[in-house]
Amino acid sequence: MAERTEISASPPLLKSSVASADADEIGLRRSAPMIELRSLTLRFEKRTHGKRRTSNVELVTVLDRMDLTVKRGEFVALLGPSGCGKSTALNTIAGLATPTSGTVLYDGEPVDGINTRVGYVTQHDSLLPWRTVQFNIELPLKIRIREKSSRERIVSELMRTMGLEGFESAFPSALSGGMRSRVMLARTLSYEPEALLMDEPFAALDVLTRRKMQDELVSLWARTSATVLYVTHDIDEALALADRIVVFSKRPASTIGEYQLDQPRPRAVRSDPIYGALYGEIWEKLRPQV
Repeated sequence: MAERTEISASPPLLKSSVASADADEIGLRRSAPMIELRSLTLRFEKRTHGKRRTSNVELVTVLDRMDLTVKRGEFVALLGPSGCGKSTALNTIAGLATPTSGTVLYDGEPVDGINTRVGYVTQHDSLLPWRTVQFNIELPLKIRIREKSSRERIVSELMRTMGLEGFESAFPSALSGGMRSRVMLARTLSYEPEALLMDEPFAALDVLTRRKMQDELVSLWARTSATVLYVTHDIDEALALADRIVVFSKRPASTIGEYQLDQPRPRAVRSDPIYGALYGEIWEKLRPQV
């Protein structure tokens, strides 16, 4: 059972009562979990080749009876050692990996096949290098929206929001790392996913650009109220971004710690003593897992 720690800057505000039955129903839906992993286990076969063309098959357990709940509109960081199964957990939610046992629920329904209601942003550059910025952002919309004018309006708005105006006709090779990350995020946001699965999306960026992108992500999240599940190896990044930090053990992964953060953003992670103490506590939890 994972330990849970709450770090609160101020007492929670009292919620006002809801007058109508319809509003009650909406409130219940919004408070219901958006993502649930129930006793999730995932194993795969690892085949190794020996002498004389013989092969051995080893069964590798990646996730071990994992439980995780993410509320609607919550920003949750998954923190753990490299190779522990954080990305695999995202893949099960996206419908890209099938659990060996246990259940994956999205908005109360089992995930069965590709989950088209989520957006997935990886650390790998997935832009089409032979296509312009505008085409790359518009690509998912070509499947969903037939009217060209509607697609162009959405792309134009996203380019303005992401600070990409003037680069519509540019190719990815002409962009900086930060701008390429903006294009990938804009492409994911173009079809308005209810949840964002983000697998170390800024890991390849330099420190200054990474911090800028973190600020932009928090700003976008605050405006859209999307649910975010964010994989990282960086404790500082998790403290700066998340409503809640879930700590994974080494493989086979299970949750070994949980930390609730209620402080407003932006957060002075490097200068506020409360974050320094929490950093130390999380690191002591992670140290035996590395």
